[in-house]
Amino acid sequence: MKRLQTITSKCGTAKSKSTLMFGVLFLVAACQSKPSYVEQQSITDFDYRKRHPIVLTEAPENFDIPVAGEMRNLNGSLKVAVAAFGQEAKNDGSGFVEVLVPSGSANEAAVRAISPQIRAALKDGGVVADHIVMRSYTVSDLAATAPVRLSFMRVKGSVRDCGNWPDGMASDSQNLDYHNFGCASQANLAAMVDNPTDLLRPRPMGPTDPVRTNVILAKHRTGEVTAGQYETGVGTSVSAVANN
Repeated sequence: MKRLQTITSKCGTAKSKSTLMFGVLFLVAACQSKPSYVEQQSITDFDYRKRHPIVLTEAPENFDIPVAGEMRNLNGSLKVAVAAFGQEAKNDGSGFVEVLVPSGSANEAAVRAISPQIRAALKDGGVVADHIVMRSYTVSDLAATAPVRLSFMRVKGSVRDCGNWPDGMASDSQNLDYHNFGCASQANLAAMVDNPTDLLRPRPMGPTDPVRTNVILAKHRTGEVTAGQYETGVGTSVSAVANN
């Protein structure tokens, strides 16, 4: 009986040592430094402007002119629109405008009648006659009323790969943005910018106002305040509701 107690005591001691050793190993493993999820990700995972950048490329600017079968003259509004398109081609493009006219369509005769008027309207917009290129495209449907397309190449801002949802909007334990996040905002910004080169660098400053400069220098010499004076309450009134 005494021997059995001795064996049990030895087993308990060995078990305690094993438990202690396991605890030490667990603490050592817990103390090892692990990189955070921020360090494991790149900047593109947190900045939608890096993931969906606005790319400046040369792309065609198109303007389709509807032509009815009985049409023989351009109206005033269409002439103004064509002239404005020609001015854009001169200012924002290379100055060349391609005029695509349909061939084999139901309105082919009407297109032939207004083609010289389109050329004249483009010249009114500043396009040189030698920079107007006339081409034709074939229409397979004889009953179709095809438009006349004006086109020139210009620099545009665009965002690629929009609408891509590789992982959907499933929950993420690392709180990362979903892949398509911010793509629509970038595409809208690229479409709204009037001059895409403004995204590359700012425009140079315009000329200064010499009259205003002389006024500021004269006040500076006499010690007067050169900035505009602002008085609290001028031009404002408190509503009676706020006073109650």
